[in-house]
Amino acid sequence: MLGATVWRQVVGVDRRTVIEDVEIDEDRNAVVVHVRPRRSTRRRCGRCGVQAPGYDRGEGRRRWRALDLGTVMCFVEAAAPRVNCPTHGPTVAQVPWARHGAGHTRDFDDTVAWLVTHTAKSTVCAHMRIAWRSIGAIIDRVVAEGRAATDPFGGLRRIGIDEISYKRGHRYLVVVVDHDSGRLVWAAVGRDKKTLRAFFDQLGDERSAELTCVTADGAEWIAEVVAERAKNATLCTDSFHVVQWATEALDEVRREVWNEARRAGMTGQAKELKGCRFALWRNPEDLTARQQRKLAWVARVNARLYRAYLLKEQLRLAIRTKGILALTMLDEWLGWASRCRIPAFVALGRKVRRHQKSIEAAMLAGVSNALVESTNTKLRVLHRMAFGFKEPEHLIALALLDRGGFCPPLPGRSAPALVTLG
Repeated sequence: MLGATVWRQVVGVDRRTVIEDVEIDEDRNAVVVHVRPRRSTRRRCGRCGVQAPGYDRGEGRRRWRALDLGTVMCFVEAAAPRVNCPTHGPTVAQVPWARHGAGHTRDFDDTVAWLVTHTAKSTVCAHMRIAWRSIGAIIDRVVAEGRAATDPFGGLRRIGIDEISYKRGHRYLVVVVDHDSGRLVWAAVGRDKKTLRAFFDQLGDERSAELTCVTADGAEWIAEVVAERAKNATLCTDSFHVVQWATEALDEVRREVWNEARRAGMTGQAKELKGCRFALWRNPEDLTARQQRKLAWVARVNARLYRAYLLKEQLRLAIRTKGILALTMLDEWLGWASRCRIPAFVALGRKVRRHQKSIEAAMLAGVSNALVESTNTKLRVLHRMAFGFKEPEHLIALALLDRGGFCPPLPGRSAPALVTLG
């Protein structure tokens, strides 16, 4: 038989583990490695690691699934006594090769956690020979250990808040991202004040007071909770969403003009108006030659629609400009919008005026919700790659694993240098 040192390396256990015996389980076609923890690591609570007196033998010997040895499954077998922890009461004793409550070794858990952020869950199930439900439990364990070992809310100064749809039927998650590190800090099911207040409850009043900047998409429920709980923070409305408001107003005008042409029997003009949507949406510098011709045609045949297009572009230019000039351009745009006699843009002007303070704060600070939107895009990729989740808690754990910085390296590889997530 191979020496104990070799078996420790092969199975993936450290020097705190003593190899007692190795056998072949012919019924399961598996290698079973019998182990025990060294004396110095015995009789510790599996939850908190505090030394505690023995309680009983538990349910006897048990097995933990280890990484396969080639094409053969491998198990680690040991006694699983219980200790009487002064805090947690009778609890299964801590073992150095596995997390508390796990049926797999640490290396097995870490391998699954790394794989699930890089490939589909169905592929991980087939490769690691485990059930779909087991993957969710593994992700939860790895993330819980990582969050317990570090302070996820430490050093928060500038955060971004947004919501993401994770399922049909208006099912949403609220996500919070740290602008300075790029990490996903927190996520929860919901899309309302109660959900966001839960984040600030966990953050605490002292840390909430340390926030200096909060970016969001202009949602009223976010603004109200931020004003209520982060009194020292400046709320910055994301410039992308402001331009999106203008684009939606422009499209409303285009549909009105199209309907008017259609009702008047001008089918040719109505068809052309329907086909000029992308020419009106795109930035002038990105227009193709064909789209430039369409835009010139709009300027000739419908002054109201072209004026709406100019209003959209003027607001976009004001948002892109920095400093005091940007504030002046925004004031001039607000005056133009109020006089334009286009209902959609008059209403937009009122909306921008309601959010003017937070829009100007974003323009002066040069911040946006782009990082949060990027995180949302990556979460959609993870969700699609996993082919969905029955429980949103598992999706949240996967999101924190991949975007929160809790994904462990593959066993036997050195941990990568800590980098800012983008």
